[in-house]
Parts: sequence; structure tokens; C-alpha cells
Amino acid sequence: MVNSPSALGTTLLRFRAMRMLEFMENPMRAWLIGTAFALLLWGPAAFAGTVLVVGDSISAAFGLDTRQGWVALLEKRLQEQGFDHRVVNASISGDTSAGGAARLPALLAEHRPALVVLELGGNDGLRGQPPAQLQQNLASMVRQSQQAGARVLILGMQLPPNYGQRYTTAFAKVFPAVAEEYNAALVPFVLEGVGGVASMMQEDGLHPAVEAQPVLLDNVWPALEPLL
Repeated sequence: MVNSPSALGTTLLRFRAMRMLEFMENPMRAWLIGTAFALLLWGPAAFAGTVLVVGDSISAAFGLDTRQGWVALLEKRLQEQGFDHRVVNASISGDTSAGGAARLPALLAEHRPALVVLELGGNDGLRGQPPAQLQQNLASMVRQSQQAGARVLILGMQLPPNYGQRYTTAFAKVFPAVAEEYNAALVPFVLEGVGGVASMMQEDGLHPAVEAQPVLLDNVWPALEPLL
């Protein structure tokens, strides 16, 4: 026995059939809807994660085309080695650890990084600010980054000897101390092989030249790669 549909049921069936025919008669609409749906599904997986670099002039490529800086070279190396990470360079020339700590919450909220690279403190030292203050600021940035779900890499800095042994020693100890306390990765001295080498520095003697940028990347890479 075949049941006959009711009047309401017949109306609903006709309405659905007309909607299906309308959809099929407009293939462009179907393609657009399908594409939009695919983007919603695939968009978040378009890259493996974001590497956020928060630094000062060393990472901002002061005096150079930013495309020549070590951060730009990092992005290129990631691509060449098959990493699908996006690199965001939030470095500002002249910035201090206090400035970075103030900027970091908004950066974490905007970019939601998988890895945060902290290259700050050099200007604190050059201005003779207390190492304890630097340590407090760095620790705050590491905590915030980890609480946001990111791994952290700290790029250590050292000062020239004319700042006095007591101050330079206390300053240099800040970076490994924070890294150890929060189990963060560490590059002991990001300017290794660059600082104090005339051929690697710009005329001001403070900022790395273009020739130094690959060296900076090579200093960072062994500690950064395992965190990806």
C-alpha cells in the first residue's frame, strides 16, 4: 500500500524541489558557497603557527632594509625547510623591556603565536637601568606568553666592558636566570661573533651590518628550530 501525501506534505515537497532546481541552475552560486565553506574549514590550518618576534633595533634591522634583517631571513629559512609557520616581527628600534612588556598583551591577543621570541634588554643595559627591573619585565613577558599557550625563546645580550664588571655581570645573568626559572629556551648571546667585530657592525658601532644578519640567524636557529 502506498500512502498518499497530505496537501501540506505535497506543498513542502514542491517547495524543496524548486529550491534544489534553483540551486542547480546557478552553478556559480554553488561554487561560491562551497568555496566559502572550505575556507572556513581550512583557514585555521593554512599555517602551522605564528612565530612572534618582540625585540628592539637588533631585530628591527635598524639602518637596513627590513628584508635584509635576520627575522626576514628566518622566514625565508622556514619556507626553504618546509615549515608552514608565519613570522610576525613586532620589533621596534629603541624599545626596552618595559616597552615590550606593555605591548605584549595586545600582540598575544592579535596574533595568538605558537612561539614568542624575546629579544629585549640591550637598551635597558645601555641606559644603565637596574638589572632587577629588566629581570622583572622579562619574567612578566615569559609568563604572559606561556599563559597564552606559546613557547618562549629568550635571546640573551651582553654589554661592553666599559660599563663596569659588576654591572655587566649582573646584567648578563638576567637572561639565563629567567630562562631557568620558567623553563624557557635561551640563546646566551645573540650577538656572538658580531658584537665588537668592526666588519660586522654599521658605522655607529652599535647596530649589526647586513653581513651580520646571517650570523645572527645562525646564532638563533639551533635554539629556535626544536620549538617549532
